[in-house]
Amino acid sequence: MRLRSLAFGAVAIGLLAAAGSATAADPIETRQTIMSSVGAAAKVSGEMAKGEIPYNTDVAMSAFATMAAAGLSYTAFFPEGSEAGGDTRAKETIWTDREGFVAASEKLAADASAAIEAKPADLDAFKVAFGNVAQNCQSCHEDYRVSRD
Repeated sequence: MRLRSLAFGAVAIGLLAAAGSATAADPIETRQTIMSSVGAAAKVSGEMAKGEIPYNTDVAMSAFATMAAAGLSYTAFFPEGSEAGGDTRAKETIWTDREGFVAASEKLAADASAAIEAKPADLDAFKVAFGNVAQNCQSCHEDYRVSRD
């Protein structure tokens, strides 16, 4: 299990590094890469919360770190002119409610950072921390992402 947590952390760091290197060329690709890393972190977190995989503090901390890093950097990859193209699912509200979008991203970073500081020692504590972080994902998706439905 220790190897899995190290591998997960390496993947998350690699994805964020790849996102940083793609910045100048394609902000849509960069933000999609960042969200892919958040999606992977949320997936493993959800599996732990549901009891589908055993709770592991190292994996939880890696997942929260990935989410915090995304929350701190994500809004920089929505410059004017990147509203369309590249299979983007970004809603217009990202640009018309920029202040709200930035606040939502900052809240994700703050809640994920608080979860890291709490360092949940068991599954029950993790569920509470992950629930707080996951609420950010849901509300941001509702307000700032076009649904595929």
